[in-house]
Amino acid sequence: MDISTKTTAPPTPADPLKPALQKRAGRGATRPGDRIFLGLSRGSGILLLVIMAAIAAFLTYRASLVLSKNDGNFLTTFEWNANATPPVFGIAVLAFGTIVSSVIAMAIAVPIAVGIALFITHYAPKKIGGVIAYVVDLLAAVPSIVYGLWGALFLVPHLTGFYSWLDDYFGWTGIFEWQGGAPRTLLAVGILLAIMILPIITNVSREVFRQAPLMHQEAALALGATRWEVIRMSVIPFGRSGVISASMLGLGRALGETMAVATVLSPSFEINASLLDPGGGTFAQNIAAKFSEATEQGRDALIASGLVLFIITLVVNGGARAIIARRKEYSGANA
Repeated sequence: MDISTKTTAPPTPADPLKPALQKRAGRGATRPGDRIFLGLSRGSGILLLVIMAAIAAFLTYRASLVLSKNDGNFLTTFEWNANATPPVFGIAVLAFGTIVSSVIAMAIAVPIAVGIALFITHYAPKKIGGVIAYVVDLLAAVPSIVYGLWGALFLVPHLTGFYSWLDDYFGWTGIFEWQGGAPRTLLAVGILLAIMILPIITNVSREVFRQAPLMHQEAALALGATRWEVIRMSVIPFGRSGVISASMLGLGRALGETMAVATVLSPSFEINASLLDPGGGTFAQNIAAKFSEATEQGRDALIASGLVLFIITLVVNGGARAIIARRKEYSGANA
């Protein structure tokens, strides 16, 4: 008679600390240091919400005082004469200029910034990558007014040839038709803003790409993938949420940039079909230009335009958060 024996693995010893940790996690922080840290963290979050609500309430109240007196349509009027009686002002030109210049800046900066970040983390030798990263960090520390002076004295004069080239080859579209003159246009502003937000997007993207799981990359290489295929299949999916967050940080600076735009742009309250024609304006540039000569009524009108910029910023950041939340594959944990 055959007797069959079964071998079973020895039972895994239970973790004696697990019940205690679960019990402690269930009833919250118990030590004085934990309670203090919890209170400080919770208070900081509440304080942030209170500050945001206070800013929104202030902007809304001051805007309501002047909007009821406005003799024009706040959304469609191509004029800014807030000191008149009655005042006539609108944000159509400012909204157009802010959005167009920011879109141009993002279209230029994001691909270049991601490329620089990937080169530093996955292509460049360590010493060269360190030097490039240091230079990028220095660019992030340059004040806005310095960028503005550089843009006005160096960038704008050297854009003449580029504008002429755009007019020769793409002028038939109407968007790049150039009539001559100084290139102090929304396109010049967009190029300058792209240079300004490039370090922000590059630095955040670089740190995110560095956190890509090394095991995933080694596994792809072991299966015969090229370096670009490793980046495309392992690194970029892992860092996609970080790139979106970095882009939103850069977009926030582009939307609210003041001194550099005021130094480079030749403002006027008109919307041109061509990006190479002077004119236009942005919310921040208009506030900086008009604030010193504004009466109390004019300041309220500028505050009303600031409220619109505040809302645009909230909508953009909320949209980015919604994109990240809806797409689970953007999460590094799921890469």
